[in-house]
Amino acid sequence: MIRWFVYALVPLLILVIAATIASMLGYGLLWLAGDILPLAKAISKITLALLLLSIFPLKNYLQLSWADFGFAPKTIFFKQMGQGLALGLLTLLPVLLTLYWLDVHVWDDTRHWTVGKIAEKIGLGLFFAMLIALGEEMLFRGLLLGALGRKMSIMAAVTVSSIYYAALHFLKSQSQLVYADLTPGSGLKLIAEAFANWLNPLILSALLALFVVGVFLAILRSRVPQSLGLCIGCHAAWVWQIKVSRDLFNVNLQANSLFLVNTYYDGVVGPLVSSWLVLALIIYGVWFQWQAKAARGD
Repeated sequence: MIRWFVYALVPLLILVIAATIASMLGYGLLWLAGDILPLAKAISKITLALLLLSIFPLKNYLQLSWADFGFAPKTIFFKQMGQGLALGLLTLLPVLLTLYWLDVHVWDDTRHWTVGKIAEKIGLGLFFAMLIALGEEMLFRGLLLGALGRKMSIMAAVTVSSIYYAALHFLKSQSQLVYADLTPGSGLKLIAEAFANWLNPLILSALLALFVVGVFLAILRSRVPQSLGLCIGCHAAWVWQIKVSRDLFNVNLQANSLFLVNTYYDGVVGPLVSSWLVLALIIYGVWFQWQAKAARGD
């Protein structure tokens, strides 16, 4: 149990080291380039970049192959991505339609939309969603799940990797420091605030929903051999739909069913997403058990 706990804390140590390095690099960047963006945003972007770059040395250190990450041969990989996109649409579109039906999401009629502008939003949204999904899936369902799966049970690895996946989305500081007042230690203050944000009660429903999202993707990855392409496609479809929805719709803060979303986070992720994906996992679990019994001839 103690060894399991130590293994579970290693990713947190790596995250703290990456954030600390990012705080120094972020200050150095602004010192050289001027007031081009808030320090908190610079630290956030650099931390993410460092985590993504850490994939390659850690892959070699842990002696993981790309197959261990879940990458299938190229032809199968791209087929999986297409299947994942379809799965992502199937699993999130009903949620978005329900939120629209309940007037939680309302059409943004303050903006002038043309077919060309909507097509541009959809195209760019898909492009950036694919980039986000590729990076996050390599990090969480590739490196982290693969590494933890060697040291603990698969369900423990699924749980721990999903906790980190959810928590990383809320590693944020709300402080807006004036550029003229920045010091080499300013980044450390922002990092402390960012980690403290994990205790913010306003994030709870979104944190739980993203944990369930992580579990859904991790189970998908663990049940289907070399299925990272499937996870990337599904993840990208979710991010894509959320991006497009936020561009085209506003959250109605007067809606009776507003409790179904977390307005502190993005106005989409929240209790409805959690409930819907838990139901999907239960249905999958029942189907998997039925298939196993059928294979045994029970």
